[in-house]
Amino acid sequence: MTSILPLTASDRDDWQVLWDAYLTFYEEDLDPQVTDATFRRLVDGTGDLHGAIARDAEGRAVGLVHWLVHPSTWSTQGYCYLEDLFVSPDARAGGVGRALIDHVRAWASAAGAEKVYWLTAETNTTARALYDRVAHRTGFLHYELPL
Repeated sequence: MTSILPLTASDRDDWQVLWDAYLTFYEEDLDPQVTDATFRRLVDGTGDLHGAIARDAEGRAVGLVHWLVHPSTWSTQGYCYLEDLFVSPDARAGGVGRALIDHVRAWASAAGAEKVYWLTAETNTTARALYDRVAHRTGFLHYELPL
């Protein structure tokens, strides 16, 4: 049984292990100050970022999810962007990823968002297999301009 719980300050050590593994997966190296600020925003409770942690039946942290809601020019309700989703390799294919997505979907619905959306790497075939089952691919391509 997986429990999905809002992140709290006491989750920092467990979250850090998952966060570091997530960043390694995407070959990212964030400044520790960014990580610290991100965690503070996630547990603030009044801010714009939201987070949850998945724990297995023994209480081990096995996954994380972060999201935010933003206004849209195509909706009066706003959209929920699921920004980060990570499941420990040893907990994959056990429903944790789906449970984390369902958690965000329920939160976004209660918050009045019109939809939940996310991005992933084209090469992330394991996660894409799940995403193709729980959502539809829009066909849009992601571009960015670093500043």
